[in-house]
Amino acid sequence: MTLPITKIPRTGLPGHALVVGDPERATAVATLLADAVLVGQNREYRSYQGTWHGVPVVVSSHGVGGPGALCQFRELAEAGVHTFIRFGTAGSLRTGIVDGDLVIAEAAVRDDGVTQQLVHPEYPAFATPEAVLALTAAATAHGARFHRGVVWTRAAFSPMVRELPMREYLAAGVSAIEMELSTLLVFAALAELRAGGVVVVDGDATVDNTDPTSYDPHRDVVVDAVARGSVVALDALVALT
Repeated sequence: MTLPITKIPRTGLPGHALVVGDPERATAVATLLADAVLVGQNREYRSYQGTWHGVPVVVSSHGVGGPGALCQFRELAEAGVHTFIRFGTAGSLRTGIVDGDLVIAEAAVRDDGVTQQLVHPEYPAFATPEAVLALTAAATAHGARFHRGVVWTRAAFSPMVRELPMREYLAAGVSAIEMELSTLLVFAALAELRAGGVVVVDGDATVDNTDPTSYDPHRDVVVDAVARGSVVALDALVALT
């Protein structure tokens, strides 16, 4: 028997999951695991089970945006996951945070388009402190350049008619912008689970680009950082035992 959206088993998955946006990234990370097997695939959701340093883990993709990602988080939790790390990419919002850097989220701005329907907007999106510390330790151990701070999770990839509040969040010192993390952090807190996140910077987002076709996350500096960040994220995940 499988769950309806992700097609993963209803029970028996490992307690630790690394969640990513891109199904191909899930496959790439799964190649790093020992004894990796595909345990579910449907739509944007692709899930593998294997071991990292002897610890059973799941690697699963959730696609783009908070609402669809929430479906994955719920089903992973139902199947047995209690500890999540989100690993993805993000645009930099601060001078000194450059392409290839890691940003470890301490908290997130809840502009995700879905958590406002789960709990009042005053409720914070915060990472589990142990996850922040584990990610910090793993990044340090691997010599990865990293920053810690607040990440802006926004539902809109780029503006159209309405002006989005970029200047306000730049003034507030937010570190980076992505599309799913606050959904995970709020869901995990409400469900009494553990969660954190680390993202690779793949561009300068300090000025919104109204032409999203110019976005290029496939440059070597980003590809290399994603490979390094995958190991950082997996090390941090299994440290949360």
